[in-house]
Amino acid sequence: GRSEGDPSGSYFSSAYTIDAVSAVKSLQKYDVINAEKIGMWGHSMGGNVVLRSMLVSEGIKAGVIWAGAVYSYADFAKYGISDNSYVHKPYETREGRQEQNREISAEVQKIKTEPDKIDFSNDFWSAISLTKNIKYLSGALQIHHAIDDNVVNIGYTRDLEEVLKNAGKDYSVYEYEGGGHNIVFPYYDIAMQRTVEFYKEKL
Repeated sequence: GRSEGDPSGSYFSSAYTIDAVSAVKSLQKYDVINAEKIGMWGHSMGGNVVLRSMLVSEGIKAGVIWAGAVYSYADFAKYGISDNSYVHKPYETREGRQEQNREISAEVQKIKTEPDKIDFSNDFWSAISLTKNIKYLSGALQIHHAIDDNVVNIGYTRDLEEVLKNAGKDYSVYEYEGGGHNIVFPYYDIAMQRTVEFYKEKL
């Protein structure tokens, strides 16, 4: 489809997170909305947006992620993403500071060109890693992922689960033998049932 803006994505830009958190703040102003019972759901890159948003906004009380990705850039370098819709756009080709927001740092360019030369433990990568900042997560999280997902490696979820466990966070993880990246039938039904029940419990 067509958009008024540039689809910068979530992995190297804060734009989607800003939009999501702004939407939450807008909802909280409506009298018909219970500001204490706002949840968020995201699939694939949307799952990344969910976790990012929950790390910066305590207003999101419950989040559900289906087949999410890129919670740390070390994982991104390790697992990658098999998605033809993702196009790496070097920052040198983008005009203006706002347009460069997606991948403005030369250090970020190494993800695609020289991942083996990156020290993911340094201050730069630690500052922008979601898993390194998991202490800021205050809401409950539920994660779903199919083992046979050929777009987003299930390793992303398993690594995140380990971080959540070690941090003592409120979370649950469900793996499915099939269903692929979209967790399709017959796994979809149980995944959606668990999602709805989770929101009912947490919200």
